[in-house]
Amino acid sequence: MMYDVIIAGGGPAGASLARLLGKSRKVLLIERRDMQRISRNDFKKCCGGLVAPDAQRLLAELGLGIPGEVLDGPQLFAVRTMDQGNGIERYYQRHYINVNREKFDRWLISIVPSEVVIEDRSTFKEYVEFGKGVQVTYVKDGEERLATAKLLVGADGASSRVRRQLAPDSKGPRKYIAIQEYFRQTEDQPYYGSIFNKDITDFYSWTIPKEGFLIVGSALDPNKQPIEKFEELKRKLGENGFDLGKSLGRNSAYLNRPSGTDQILTGKGKVVLIGEAAGWISPSSAEGLSYGFRSALNLAEAIEVDMERAAAIYRRNSKSLFLNIKWKSIKSFLMYNDYTRNIIMRSGVLSMGAIKEKLVEAGII
Repeated sequence: MMYDVIIAGGGPAGASLARLLGKSRKVLLIERRDMQRISRNDFKKCCGGLVAPDAQRLLAELGLGIPGEVLDGPQLFAVRTMDQGNGIERYYQRHYINVNREKFDRWLISIVPSEVVIEDRSTFKEYVEFGKGVQVTYVKDGEERLATAKLLVGADGASSRVRRQLAPDSKGPRKYIAIQEYFRQTEDQPYYGSIFNKDITDFYSWTIPKEGFLIVGSALDPNKQPIEKFEELKRKLGENGFDLGKSLGRNSAYLNRPSGTDQILTGKGKVVLIGEAAGWISPSSAEGLSYGFRSALNLAEAIEVDMERAAAIYRRNSKSLFLNIKWKSIKSFLMYNDYTRNIIMRSGVLSMGAIKEKLVEAGII
């Protein structure tokens, strides 16, 4: 059978595209994970599992509400920002939906229309273009299989094989390695911790509470002793008052960080890229869910307009995403400059402490 679309990668971007196209197009979704099995403490996905406001808005646009069984506790309404280099910290109000990331991904797969053919436990290997489309080779249970389609979509993340074959010499985003360790939680920490320390990384580190455990993570330069830097992060957190309990495990994954729109590759001809495979991820926070949802929506609209010209239409549809990357690149410069960050944080602007002081002055509290 000739599919209309083959999607390599069943994360949020790939699953969303399959859901949007599944009723009107013949779709094959290739996903490396076993989507039928899950264990709460089986930390396969190196992700904090926080749905930021931008992603919440995209879920609303897609007509989706996160079911209760996917949620994880506690729900978070504050960010504790720790600037270890400047020796200052502030709390800022911001609402994140805390989810179990494995369950979140499986939920997105579960709402894909039954017409979509899902090949899990499968790995994309390569593709070959021919006159009418693309022939894809993938491996399932150690066996090579072939499938053909009019369009191939790479939704296979930061280390996208589709992107490497499509443009092996293209300038991609800078790569970091995200390391996360999971600790038995010894005390309640109802906030998302954001940590700045240029001696550890020129990006940032984080703490995220979950039901029964705490995630400690960092985005590190893979060429600058990432394991040693991660151990230093844990030591510095101890100085910030964190009493890390028993370690439950550790995992890691590569993470893209674009510094400009020239590092975004949307695709060409019969091969297109969405989500982090294209480079769609925030340069300031590494938030990727909203970009995955938006790029899937932009491509679905392009395919429905004209399958033959989908790559070109998708790029035009993504104009707002390109502008967003430019804005987030400027924001990133301000956030990760020690001088400007010190001025902003010491001013107390928009911090919860400053808000509380004004309420006290007004006699409200």
